[in-house]
Formats: sequence, C-alpha cells, structure tokens
Amino acid sequence: MLSTESGAVLTENEEGTDQESSASMTMEDYLHFEEEAFKTPNHGDIVDGIVVRVDPDEVLVDIGAKAEGVISSKELGMRGDVDSELEPGDQIKVYVLQPENEEGNVVLSLRRARAETTWIVAAEKQADGTVIDADVREQNKGGLIVNILGLRGFLPSSQVARAYAGSLESLVGKRIPVKILEVNRKRNRLIVSQKAAEDEDRARKREDLFSRLQTGTTVKGTVSGITSYGAFVDIGGADGLIHISELSWDRVSKVTDVLQLGEEVTVKVIKLDPEQTRISLSLRQLQQDPWERLVQSMPVGSIVEGQVTKTKKYGAFLQIMPGIEGLLHISELSWDHVERTEDVLKVGETVQVKVIGIDTARRRISLSLKQLSAPPASLAGARTDQRQDEYPEVEE
Repeated sequence: MLSTESGAVLTENEEGTDQESSASMTMEDYLHFEEEAFKTPNHGDIVDGIVVRVDPDEVLVDIGAKAEGVISSKELGMRGDVDSELEPGDQIKVYVLQPENEEGNVVLSLRRARAETTWIVAAEKQADGTVIDADVREQNKGGLIVNILGLRGFLPSSQVARAYAGSLESLVGKRIPVKILEVNRKRNRLIVSQKAAEDEDRARKREDLFSRLQTGTTVKGTVSGITSYGAFVDIGGADGLIHISELSWDRVSKVTDVLQLGEEVTVKVIKLDPEQTRISLSLRQLQQDPWERLVQSMPVGSIVEGQVTKTKKYGAFLQIMPGIEGLLHISELSWDHVERTEDVLKVGETVQVKVIGIDTARRRISLSLKQLSAPPASLAGARTDQRQDEYPEVEE
C-alpha cells in the first residue's frame, strides 16, 4: 500500500510539474519553438542534411524542416562524379532551389551546393593570396579559359607569364599555377593571374638565392634581357646584370655582338646588394686576363703587329692583342718631326711596332714605330731614349 500510495504521490507531483511547465509556456513561445524546430528554408540557402533514402530518380534528405527535402537525379552532380553516389546516413550540404513544391517537399540541389561552396573557397583563396593550379581549357580573343577548383575562370592575356606572352596557344591543355585576382559570384566572374603566381614564386626563389649566393661564386643562367648598357641573366630566382664593360676584355660596342637573348651562359657574381635585390655579374672575369698573356708573350723589346683603332693629337692607339691597346706617342712615330698623327697613320691601318714599356699595374703599354729603324746620322749623337712611359690623362 505504501508503495502504491508513494507511486500515486509521485505521479501527482509529476503531473503538477508538467502543468506548471505548460502554463509557463505561452502560445507565442510555443509557436517560436515550433518555428525553430521546423524552420522553413529560403531559396538560395545552403543547409546541412542527412540522407534518408536513395531512390533511382531522387534522394530524400532530412534538413530539419517540416517536410523532407528532395534532390532530383539531375541535381546530384556532374555525370561520372563519384562523389554524387550517396547512401542513407550520409551527411551533406544542399542548396535550396524551392522552399516547397506541389507535394510540400523542399526542392534541393547537391550540385549547386558544391558549386556555391567552391565559390566561397575561391574567395578565401583570393583573400589569403594562395597559389593554386588551374587547367587551361581553351584560348579566346582576350586570353585563356581555365578550370580552377571546378569553376570556369578567365586568365587575361596581360596576366600570362612573361615566357608565354607571345604564344598563348602553347598553354592550352597544360596545368599552370595561378593566383585569384577577382571573385564575383553575382556576375559569375572569376579572374586569375599566372604572372602574379610567377612573381610570388620568383620572390621566394630570390630570397633563397640571396641566402646562399656569395661574391665570387660562379653560376649558370639564361640571358633574359638585352639593353644598350648590358645584359640581364636569369640565374634561378633573380636577374643579374652584366654591364657592357664586363662582357669581354675586348672593347664591346654592342651587347648583341657578344650575347643573344635566351643564350645560356656561365657568369661570375662580382657584387651583391640584398636590400636593392641587385646582382652584378661578369663574363670577362671568367676569361683569362689578356694582360697575363701579354707579359708572357710580349715583353719589352718585342716587335708586334697592331691595328690603329683611333688617332689623337698626341698619338695613336693600336690594338696589339684582343682586349689590349697600346699608345704610340706622336714622338715615337718618326725620327723626323711630326705635326699631325694622321700624316703618318690612318684608322684601320695595320703596322709593326716595338714594345718599349709595360705598366701592368696601370694596364698601359707604350709602343714605338721609329725605333724599328736606326736614327739618322744627324741624330747619332743625340739622346734617343726619351721617356715613353707617360700616357696623357685623357679618355681613350
């Protein structure tokens, strides 16, 4: 009896509690509870769902609404898409095409949900500047059509990497790194840049290059640009400059006389400026210094052949070896008095001369034409060893 009474007492207490709870919940609260429990989705919403049943022509999905959602077979995904094979219990995201159809079900799309999610991912990639791969599909008037993250994107010709700027068709069918420049879902617009991805890659390589490069290092590279003052060489991450004066020991009038665009060369690093990201290179410093050959093969007293390269009022300059010119002073042209250099020598003329002085420190050599013959009798007693080791301080 006690247990029964106790049970009766407990039941009365529980009923009292339920009554109090019901009394405390107003009709407005109840309607709000119902609305939240079975919220009707709106067109364009992307919501979470659980696959309830998979039929041949549709898939039923529980999205927490009053009625189940329906995905037709054409809204499951692209043909051959393995991910579109669904099973009961799968958790998926779906796009609401229609809040309610004639049967009262919510019309859903798995394909659209994935596409919209991809646009969100694309916007995130644009925001953080991530470099991602894109497949080049075709070329059109303004650039290239690419597939990126499963979306159709556009690569303007102005944003193509420098190496392909003149041959866009060569990129069709290739996978290339790009950065996303613009994402506009409303206009279905996705713009990418290969050049920006290339610049970022080069910046990373440049930083790595400067961390391991040292003055005096010998490196290989490719001529990437030619100017009137020198040539730029891509040495793997950065372009270095070979000034025209560092191309050869010979006098160079045009850079293209020595190097051509795209040519592979071995160069020496002669100066590094990490702050300005400048690299100075030399081609001639990997060649033998002609002055070393001169001292060995043309000592003072040697008779050599030289070609007149230019004439001045004080004498003539003769090239006696590749990269080396000597001065034939006007006083060494003849035993007779000479008023004008041009009266004895002309530019382009080839003559034999005698080496009468070498200054390796200052890289100067003095020549004589008259000392190839004996002085006339009238000068036999006169001094003939005039100082010929002085160069005029003028531009050569």
